[in-house]
Amino acid sequence: MDDFSKRVAVCKKDIESIKKEVSKVVIGQQEIVDSIIRAIISDGHVLLEGVPGLAKTLVVRTIASVFGCDFKRIQFTPDLLPADLIGITTYDKEKGFYVVKGPIFTNFVLADEINRAPPKVQSALLECMQERQATIGRESFQIPSPFFVLATQNPLESLGTYPLPEAQIDRFLFKLKVGYPNLEEENLILENNITIKKFEAYNLRPIYSAENLMKLQETVKQIYCDEKIKKYVVSIVDATRHPNDYGIKLGKYIEWGASPRASIGLYIASKAEALMQGKTFVVPQFVKNVAFDVLRHRIIVNYEGQSENITSEDIIREVLNRVPIP
Repeated sequence: MDDFSKRVAVCKKDIESIKKEVSKVVIGQQEIVDSIIRAIISDGHVLLEGVPGLAKTLVVRTIASVFGCDFKRIQFTPDLLPADLIGITTYDKEKGFYVVKGPIFTNFVLADEINRAPPKVQSALLECMQERQATIGRESFQIPSPFFVLATQNPLESLGTYPLPEAQIDRFLFKLKVGYPNLEEENLILENNITIKKFEAYNLRPIYSAENLMKLQETVKQIYCDEKIKKYVVSIVDATRHPNDYGIKLGKYIEWGASPRASIGLYIASKAEALMQGKTFVVPQFVKNVAFDVLRHRIIVNYEGQSENITSEDIIREVLNRVPIP
């Protein structure tokens, strides 16, 4: 076994330890936990969608604790201002003008109910997500690395919400749909929940640190991806833009196909999936495993499709069936 294979094996073992520690608090939601970890080691942001009470906030808080990184939660509301997010320039007689940094200057940001914030706040967040910096007054300040925005939104309510701009949605590496637990899991939740127990009572230990996490992200980038796999990734994304070329019947319901960020997302996320499986190279199945998370928010279904209850997931399913596997 060469040095890189040994490093990948160690990383896989570390990730298993992280998942085991997270399971002390989070019951079920294994796929969601896996996907969030996959996004984190890919250095990408995550949008979580689900009805209230499905432990979205708890999952993010727990993962941040186990990774040993700083964590801040921001409750998004219609009256939130950009300054509440990024900070302000203020004045003191002794100090003169100085900057008070906002809660965005941390490693893990939980943007709770992100779709409740007005467009000005979304614009400020957009800069932080893409440029990894925030502009306060006339100065720009770098946000510490690693930096992740893990945002939640509730699909049930529309009152007092603002649709997220497509440009911002595209900045999220993954969009995850959080579902209900099964009967067995919900039975366990009755005894283990943060209504009955305090979060501190679970005695979570930080398995990692910010420095180790950045090394893990570098290892992900070094996972081998063959030219054939790269062509496969690009073909999947191209099929969402030119569905007729691939014989995709649901293509008539596509308003807009996926952007080049989708190709980048599939490429890096499939490498992260390989690492989590303990492999030093990407196979087509790894691309398929991450395709729904990467593409579901990047394919815009037209009005005709919406009226016939066609979802982006239906389209992704057909794309994966039609695009030839290398």
